[in-house]
Amino acid sequence: MARDVGRGADTDRRTAYNKGTRVGRHGSVSGWEEEKPGRGQGGVTGMTFDAGGLIAIDRNDRRVISILARAAERGLRVTIPATALAQAMRNPAKQARLSRLIRQTSTDLVALDGPDATAVGLLLARTGTADIVDAHVVVCAQRSRQAVVTSDARDLRRLGAELRLIEI
Repeated sequence: MARDVGRGADTDRRTAYNKGTRVGRHGSVSGWEEEKPGRGQGGVTGMTFDAGGLIAIDRNDRRVISILARAAERGLRVTIPATALAQAMRNPAKQARLSRLIRQTSTDLVALDGPDATAVGLLLARTGTADIVDAHVVVCAQRSRQAVVTSDARDLRRLGAELRLIEI
């Protein structure tokens, strides 16, 4: 993964976290540069991936590879909800980038256990929505105080208006 991450960041030649830089079609990551772990209530500790973000890694999306490289440089954690992984994983033998990311020591794979299942159900009831995977992503990101790498910002906003989103 480290080799792929470095190559993507060098090839892209853009700094994704410069103030005001936009990643993807709509998502701005401006201000994330200043929000280092441990810097007050609003600081982020890493990033949580939804299924769209995981699929983008698998497709060698240079924006996402650059985001991962920057996170690695800063020592940030990567969270992958198991439900999002289930949506993205289809053939581990052919999904080498995704398989490597899961094995990294800086990656946390979070199961949908009893407490999270309860939190997901409560969130779905409160918002009148039904997507368990999106709700699990939101629960994981909120608990870890992480930004979410997503291709589905609209649905995630309905579940967590306060989330920091990195739209790809």
